[in-house]
Amino acid sequence: MNSISRRDLIRRGGAAAATTFTILAPQTVRGYQANSKITVGMIGCGGRGTYDATIFHGDKRAQVTALCDLFPDRIENATQVLKLQNPNTYKEFEKLLASDVDAVLIATPPFEHPRMLEAAIQAKKHVYCEKPAGVDLPGVKRVIAASKKVDPKKDVAFGFQQRYGPVYLEAYKRVQEGQIGELAAARGFWIANDPFTRKQYDDPKTEKLRNWFCYREYSGDIIVEQDCHNFDVLHWFLNARPVRVLGMCGRKVRTTMDISDHLNLTMEFPNGMHVNYEANQLTPRGFNHIGEEFTGTKGTIETSRARMIHHKGLGNAETINSPRDITYDGIEAFLTRIETGKVENVAERSAISTLFAILGRTAMYRSGEAVWKKEFGEI
Repeated sequence: MNSISRRDLIRRGGAAAATTFTILAPQTVRGYQANSKITVGMIGCGGRGTYDATIFHGDKRAQVTALCDLFPDRIENATQVLKLQNPNTYKEFEKLLASDVDAVLIATPPFEHPRMLEAAIQAKKHVYCEKPAGVDLPGVKRVIAASKKVDPKKDVAFGFQQRYGPVYLEAYKRVQEGQIGELAAARGFWIANDPFTRKQYDDPKTEKLRNWFCYREYSGDIIVEQDCHNFDVLHWFLNARPVRVLGMCGRKVRTTMDISDHLNLTMEFPNGMHVNYEANQLTPRGFNHIGEEFTGTKGTIETSRARMIHHKGLGNAETINSPRDITYDGIEAFLTRIETGKVENVAERSAISTLFAILGRTAMYRSGEAVWKKEFGEI
């Protein structure tokens, strides 16, 4: 072949060569333009959104090109952290969605997720929306309705990154294979310190929105805003919805906020499966206990963002540590699906996981019982 020039090959091959050698468009090969980056617009430039955006922007396949927030100082901070050069900036999220970005990251206060997700789906963008899917039943229903209108070529993901963490995937595989025997009980917990520092602002409306975490109508309370991670794992591993929940909650330390600082639930699942759940945000720094446990007739598996521990018998436990923050795994998987065209739409699944938390919240506010069918009907 080295002695044959390209011109000779074309002249000799003629039509036969044309049928043998086919040049395909890059997006046909890879599902996305091979010579271009996936452009990402961030809606909500707070701490979590900016952290997620650093992962997007640090991936060689993507670049953050647009920022949207109601508050200019948030946009300025995100621009500096990401080291962006003249990004497109917006105050109204609708204008960002009307731009030519390929994907959007939604990291606004949780009460805004339903309408912004719905709008992003209508704009036919790939969407990575931070958890939860909403803060109340109407919002979650809105997400479920929007999920049915997703362009089949677009990826819709939520920030339930445990689904993509290697240690969680390995734990799930072992449970499915029966390595701990028949699943008999489960437990979840998020015992940690207060993650939020309240700040003072002159404008009362600004104060409330910027301190959204402190208000249940904006955040959904800690069980919805934070503990939804645990409930998504329970939804995944148990592959079922709770029949009913008994709950209690209170405020012992964080009395200036309109949210709980500790809670306990007992959840009943089909086939007599019982799950205990406990959470607080009042534990002093230096100790935390966050994750899940799944107990079978032959062993127990502990799961967390940091590691998986498989207890196989007396003095026999196998530990596999997570090599990094699993947020990277979730976002990298999202970009891979866009790049390859093998997209998924997890909006409805994520909405159902959010309803686990809302059912628990209903029970704990009553200091009593909440039943799935009575609260949510046939969802």
